[in-house]
Amino acid sequence: MKPDRKITAGADLLLVNTPLKNYDLSPRRNDFTLPTIGLGYIATCAELAGFAVDVLDAEALGLGLSKIAGLINDAGPRWVGLNLLAPTYVHSVGLLRLLDPGISVMLGGHQAKAMPRAILEDVRIPRIDALVLGEAETRVPRLLADVEARRELPGVYWRQAGSAIMPAVRTKDPLLLAPDVDAMPLLDRRFLQQDPYIDDGVLESAMVASRGCPFDCSFCGAAISSNPDVTVRMRRPDGLMTEIRQLRSLYGVQRIRFVDDLFLANTRLMRTTLNAFIDEALDMSWDATGRINVLATARDDLLALISESGCREVALGIETGSDRLLSHVDKKITVAQVAQAVIRLCRRGIHVKGYFILGLPTETRGEHQATLDLIRRLWDLTEGLPGRFRCSVFEYRPYPGTPDWQRLIVAGYSPHAMLKYADSLDDESFSPDRDEFNFSTGLQFGEVPVTTIRQNLAAIMREQRQR
Repeated sequence: MKPDRKITAGADLLLVNTPLKNYDLSPRRNDFTLPTIGLGYIATCAELAGFAVDVLDAEALGLGLSKIAGLINDAGPRWVGLNLLAPTYVHSVGLLRLLDPGISVMLGGHQAKAMPRAILEDVRIPRIDALVLGEAETRVPRLLADVEARRELPGVYWRQAGSAIMPAVRTKDPLLLAPDVDAMPLLDRRFLQQDPYIDDGVLESAMVASRGCPFDCSFCGAAISSNPDVTVRMRRPDGLMTEIRQLRSLYGVQRIRFVDDLFLANTRLMRTTLNAFIDEALDMSWDATGRINVLATARDDLLALISESGCREVALGIETGSDRLLSHVDKKITVAQVAQAVIRLCRRGIHVKGYFILGLPTETRGEHQATLDLIRRLWDLTEGLPGRFRCSVFEYRPYPGTPDWQRLIVAGYSPHAMLKYADSLDDESFSPDRDEFNFSTGLQFGEVPVTTIRQNLAAIMREQRQR
């Protein structure tokens, strides 16, 4: 929903991105969050199936729960759909309690897949007509056409007469759980509040080039062991080019940000896609996430191709400066590979953004310091190179449905305590542009106290901003 559009009255489905905080109580500190591409795809597919659909990105608009509820109730949709995430779950529950009881409720998102029974049995939620697990583009239109279709659809649960209904439906149609990414319609960006968006004077748009992940990082909700129903699917280069041309012609987009994890993971597909970028001669730059083990060992001509095709910046999940911890979280990389990948990219004039996590489970004081030392070492190693290195550091947060979650429960941590997120980092030490990441459970998972983790996190990010 763009600023100049009103919510569609009487829609079949109104999808809502719950805000990170209840902005009835405190104003939003930053003015941008990543676009809700998942909700946008569901809305696009449902509209093409003949239904009236809208999306309300309450986080992008900085809306409080009472304002959101008022907008929904005034619009009077048949269905309202919410994406449930661990840090925003409490706000989603609060919002659902404010809605007109005659509106049917559809829930999805990572939390829905990770803890379906707990959600269905959460008595604070007045009604749940469909809890949709996983990718929902092919199932939502079926539910909008007939709610009783939920009895025949895989991965759809609901509550009836106060009881959780969780049928084990088997299907011969794999597209119900893993849609064909090449057959999907192009995302209708009317449904995205902040896309395209201006980033440092450049008009940028977010895209997805793949779905699913073959890796098993223990802290990640996309880990393959937690998603056995999800197959890895890469979009064909011609489909990507069609979308990029559309973004250029309709909106004048100058840069693409690939927000999925696999764009720079498969060397064969990388070559095909990047050559297509060069052949198209679009005069556009792009950012993406890369795999360290792939980029550390890639042939020089592939790195040259990445640069020639317009790559501006590659984001790398480095996480820690400890080889032991890298093995513990199953990253399948080494600290030596990290340095090698960063230097090789920066020498090509490609910027690198490294993601780090402080306070990982079992992290020792020495390993905590090794992570901070690695960040400063990478700054030094890339000093004077055509590409620059920057860091983005986070406090560890456990998520249900991840490999870590079960390990932590076995170690004695309470699921209730691990779900008790607090937006307690709203002080001058934490930049407003990181507001969507400033959440904490307040729990200590390694040797380093949470207060020390936060002090070091704030200090290293302040040092980064000053560079």
